[in-house]
Order: sequence, then structure tokens, then C-alpha cells
Amino acid sequence: MKLGSKSQRKLFVASFVLPTLILYGVFLVYPMLKGIYLSLFDWSGGSETYNFIGLDNYKAMIHDEVIPKSIRNDVILVFGKVIGFMIPSLLLAVALTRFRIKGAGFYRSVFFIPNVISVVVVGVLWRFIYNPNIGFINSFVSSVTGKPFQVAWLGEKWSIFALLPTSIWAGIGFSIILLIAGILSIPESLYESANIDGAQQWQQFWHITLPLAWEQVQTSVIWIVTTTLSGSFIIVSIMTFEGGVDNATQVMSSYLYAQAFHYGNFSYGATIGVLILIIALITTITLQRLMKRDSIELT
Repeated sequence: MKLGSKSQRKLFVASFVLPTLILYGVFLVYPMLKGIYLSLFDWSGGSETYNFIGLDNYKAMIHDEVIPKSIRNDVILVFGKVIGFMIPSLLLAVALTRFRIKGAGFYRSVFFIPNVISVVVVGVLWRFIYNPNIGFINSFVSSVTGKPFQVAWLGEKWSIFALLPTSIWAGIGFSIILLIAGILSIPESLYESANIDGAQQWQQFWHITLPLAWEQVQTSVIWIVTTTLSGSFIIVSIMTFEGGVDNATQVMSSYLYAQAFHYGNFSYGATIGVLILIIALITTITLQRLMKRDSIELT
């Protein structure tokens, strides 16, 4: 009887695990291995023939002048988004949980709304905001100063920085909700003891809130990094037309898309994808080690 119940438990667990593993293998592992395989060939995407060229695509990537620009832009977006996400997210999450703000549930919904809006809609909306002629920013500055103000925010060499407010506005709601969940899981008794001991709000944040919500902070940072490296091409493509002036906003994922679908060089696009994979893995592992902390057990 015991053997039967144990077998049933294993079968029950397998019925949930196996479908997930199959989907993971089909939609993640197989495309990843296929991309590595295609990077060793010269393939246009529509041809039935695969010409094996070994590491030639990787050699070409080393001499590609756009690659360093795209890596630099990805680094700017990653660092800018980590700072732009985490500082406001922590402040807002603490304010909505610890300060007893009236209507906190409403504000949580408001902050999360941009996350459910289509990225295409977000990109088009912010293109109008940045428009040099009729955009909100230039019009606002002109009305305040009383002088004509026209800046081509998306047409300058530094326009990669103009994409940061868009990306932060569109995704910060996820970090806020994640951190709120972590803070709400902290026992209220810890804060009550801290208040009795005379601890100030910033001391409670530093010694209670941040350490006990650190797992959510770590998860949020890694999520920001991985989604930036893999998904920034949508915003770049919509707002700056595939990389902007002189590839000023070109990122690795947008350059991969351009090589594969615009120029028909699927193998070279797969090579860029391998580079993104390597950088993402190295960055994620490094962040996990740097942000690793001993787990705190609540008794």
C-alpha cells in the first residue's frame, strides 16, 4: 500500500512537471541550440541549402563596427533601467505598504497599467511626446520659457538616453508589485518591536525591509537585465526606426532582427543571438553571486 501511494505521488508530480519540461525544451532549449547550430553556417533563411563556414560569422562579428555600439547601448539601458526601476520602486513600495496611504490599492493598479499596454502603443505614444514640433516636452519647455524650443530627442547621437524614461515608465509597475508582495510578507511584529526601540523609518527600512525583501530585489534586478538584453529591440524599432542616426540607439537584439529579417542574413543574426546569450548568462550569474545573501529565518 505504501509503495502504491508513493508511486501515485510520483505520477502526480510527473503529470505536472513533464508538460512544463516539454514546453521548456520545445520553446527555449531547442531554439537556443538551433541558433548556435545556425551560427556555424551561411544561410539566408529561405534557402534549402546550408553552407558550413565554421567560425567565420564570429570572426565577422569581431570586425563589425556596429557590435561595440550595440553592446554599449545595451549597457547604458541595463544600468539606467536598474537604477531607474529599483530606486523609485523601493520608495513607492514602502510608501504604499508602510505609510498607510489612503487608496493604496488604486495606486498599485495605476502604476501597473503601463505593463499591460502593448509595447507598440507605448512606443508610438512616446514618439509623439518626443516629437520636435508637436511633442509635449518641447511644447512644455517653450510655454515655460516663452521661447521656441525644438530638440530632436530621438534624432541625436545621445538619443539612447531618451529611451530610458519610456522603458522605465512601461515596466516599473512589475517591480513595484513584486516588492510590495515581499514587504507585505514581513511580520508586522518586527516593525512594532522596532518602534518600541525607537528606530526611525529609515532605520526600519535599512535593517528590516530591505534585508527581508532582498529576494524580491534580486529577482527584479535579474528580470530587468534579461528583459533589456532580449527585448529592447521593440522600443528601439518603433521609436527610432531600427537604430536611429548612425546606429545611435542600436542594441544587440535590434541588430539581430535587422540582420535576420531585413538583410536576410539569418546565420549572422543567430551569431548575434549567441553573443546575447553569453552576455546574459555571464551577467545573470555575476549578479546572483554579487547579490547573494544568507537567508534570514523568521522565528
